Amino acid sequence: MVKHLISISDLTRDEILDIIELAERLKDERSRGVFRDYLKNRSLAMVFELPSTRTRVSFEVAMTEMGGHALYLGWNDLQLGRGETIADTARVLSRYVSAIMARVRSHETVAELARHSDVPVINGLSNLEHPCQTLADLLTIKEKKGGFDIKLAWVGDGNNVCNSMILASAILGFEMSVATPKGFEPNEGVLKWALERGARVELMNDPLAAVSGADVIYTDVWTSMGQEAEREERLKAFRPFQVNARLVEGAKDDVIVMHCLPAHRGEEITDDVIDGSHSVVFDQAENRLHAQKAVLLRLIS
Repeated sequence: MVKHLISISDLTRDEILDIIELAERLKDERSRGVFRDYLKNRSLAMVFELPSTRTRVSFEVAMTEMGGHALYLGWNDLQLGRGETIADTARVLSRYVSAIMARVRSHETVAELARHSDVPVINGLSNLEHPCQTLADLLTIKEKKGGFDIKLAWVGDGNNVCNSMILASAILGFEMSVATPKGFEPNEGVLKWALERGARVELMNDPLAAVSGADVIYTDVWTSMGQEAEREERLKAFRPFQVNARLVEGAKDDVIVMHCLPAHRGEEITDDVIDGSHSVVFDQAENRLHAQKAVLLRLIS
């Protein structure tokens, strides 16, 4: 059977740990200047409905460094922009490439690609989840904290990245506190899935309470792509949820601060925090490359 990565819940605990371990090995090889043609003569179709920095560059570099090839396919570069169905696009791309990565607006789009593809489909971001980001985040937490006996405090919008991290917490067993303004909570279906599997997730509206005893503080932008019309409303609602020095002081002394980028500095996070000693933000960004190499290897080979 073809294995897809549409949701972080598509992976078992053992599969997540295996990907992290493989990513660590690949990262070490790269640091020593060792590059192997693990994916020689393999190609990855990268379908982008939404723009990207980290997703595009990390996947393209990952394929190149492992001896493969990546094709950037903007939405309007394909016949999708002229009305070809997602199902037909999946069927055709499956005849050409070894895997498909799609960064899309609607989660249903990447799910539909997977239903009709004969090769692995990877969710490079949808409005519901961002599993590739979460795998890089878990790699970063493992590097900085040694494992997953942690409390992670999410502060801000209960968005796609938050959803994937909640699912990961259920699978790996770490504790999460999620502080959002009222009306901006994580997806109900995601929460139900996680809680049914024993997740230790607490929702609240107080960011200071959320970070108490936290090993990790995680935030993201308050206004994501497609939400620009809500910007002023969101800025007002989220202002008390800024990750600043005062909030960081409410967590453990050795807390790490995470952000999946791009950051709106001065909004969800302050310069002194993102550039400060607690920040691991740019290690996270680098780890997108290593985690995605491991995903590609496991799904393709």
